[in-house]
Amino acid sequence: MGASQVPTDSYGKEEQRWVASIPGGADAASEGVRQRLGRVARQYERVLATVAAEHDLSVGDWEALSVLARSDEGSVTPGRMGEVLGLTSGTVSERIERLVRGGLVEPVEGADGRRRPVRLTAAGAAAWGAATRRRVETEAELLEEALDPGDVATLNTLLGRLLARLEAEFGPAPRHDMTRGRPGGAGSAYGLGRGEVRRAGG
Repeated sequence: MGASQVPTDSYGKEEQRWVASIPGGADAASEGVRQRLGRVARQYERVLATVAAEHDLSVGDWEALSVLARSDEGSVTPGRMGEVLGLTSGTVSERIERLVRGGLVEPVEGADGRRRPVRLTAAGAAAWGAATRRRVETEAELLEEALDPGDVATLNTLLGRLLARLEAEFGPAPRHDMTRGRPGGAGSAYGLGRGEVRRAGG
């Protein structure tokens, strides 16, 4: 392997050992895609955790604000939020109560008079907008440091084809970030510095 081909990512450095450890062996190229996609996704979770902390949000609260900000109706019931984020009703209730106390969301009258949807306040919309803009800027900066525009376009095309195949097999992927490490979200599992490396699981 030439100097220009020496792997610099965490998976590349352990690829041979990783593949060899899989019972019965594995296609190295397929496993490489799987592992790198997973590790890239976990690094994006670290971006969320870092930016959330900069804006005095937990990642879980940011996820809830995102559901509300992107709702076509402008408000969401607690039950629907739980479905979207894969959370229990108790966790959703605690999250909404915390956001209400923080002045970021407010309850509105439900159509049936019983269910109490919530919506963003002006402060909530501003907090979500500021954090999301910073998240987009950070991710764009990292991408530009790693890939040139042509590579980014090619990567988007290839990922689109792969996502379409997976969705044909398993159904549409969730629209919203649903970070791991419940109940604290990425903030509890990935509150680490940019230079730190966490080994992926199987």
